[in-house]
Amino acid sequence: MPRSTHPELHRTERIGWLRAAVLGANDGIVSTASLIIGVAAASNGSKEWLVAGVAGLVAGAMSMAAGEYVSVSSQSDTEQADLNRERHELATQPEHEHRELQAIYVGRGLTKELADQVAHQLMQHDALGAHARDELGMSHISSAKPVQAAFTSAATFSVGAALPLLTAMIVPAQLLVPITAATSLVFLTSLGALAARTGGAPVFKASVRVAFWGALAMGLTAGIGKLFGAMV
Repeated sequence: MPRSTHPELHRTERIGWLRAAVLGANDGIVSTASLIIGVAAASNGSKEWLVAGVAGLVAGAMSMAAGEYVSVSSQSDTEQADLNRERHELATQPEHEHRELQAIYVGRGLTKELADQVAHQLMQHDALGAHARDELGMSHISSAKPVQAAFTSAATFSVGAALPLLTAMIVPAQLLVPITAATSLVFLTSLGALAARTGGAPVFKASVRVAFWGALAMGLTAGIGKLFGAMV
């Protein structure tokens, strides 16, 4: 009997959305918690931190969406330009493109004769796809998706930003700074662990890395808030 096939799970297929999701949520937690802590440290008990936190959530989500869309769109434009050039070269210089693909396979360890056969068969099947994959390094995994990246970043930033904001809204005013900072570090550590587990990376290293930079950001903004709060 033929062996049954089973789908294989490759974590690299998650790179696109995982990067945007982790970046968005991490920025949401760090920037909003830092804003709240910095303003709270400077405002001596007033509710100015709430306005700063809400404004930071909205502005940050829109900024993340716009930034990701523009950035990934630029990547997409570059990919399309490269594909158009390859399409033109395949139409005008097919023999040169064949030798180019053959040389790539020889460089990967095939004999010249086998590389010639492989290049010929792949170009017969899908010449542009073969060159996009093996010459340009493009694939469906790494291809740019601007709209997906923009929505993912905005949504995850909003979720991340909501966590310290909601925490600050329910804790006593005198404990706002330490509890917001502590819970935000818990959120960041959990996010780092989740992202590492999803991507197959070391959990402890990722958690510590995220927590360290988050603590540094909140510590600096708290210090600046205290300094300027004392000056005004």
